[in-house]
Amino acid sequence: MSENRTSGSPAASHGVASLFSHGRLTAIPRKAARREQLLAHLQETLFEPDRTYTEREVNDALLTVHDDYPALRRYLITAGLLTRTRDGASYQRAA
Repeated sequence: MSENRTSGSPAASHGVASLFSHGRLTAIPRKAARREQLLAHLQETLFEPDRTYTEREVNDALLTVHDDYPALRRYLITAGLLTRTRDGASYQRAA
């Protein structure tokens, strides 16, 4: 997994730094546009391109930023930023 960066250029480039406190997401944004910014940031910082992840690995990565990892995982899938196999056994960062 990539290092979680919640300050500096990656978070700043998406304007999501204000959503984090001490490296943790304070809340999942309710506004779709803001949530999309967050999801793009999480995709870039937590998941490497061309790597396959188990569901456990995805959950563990998302737990580093917020306790509601099922919601974040679902949002990433729905937004098309992560893809998963039909059986849900493996995940990949979308191109």
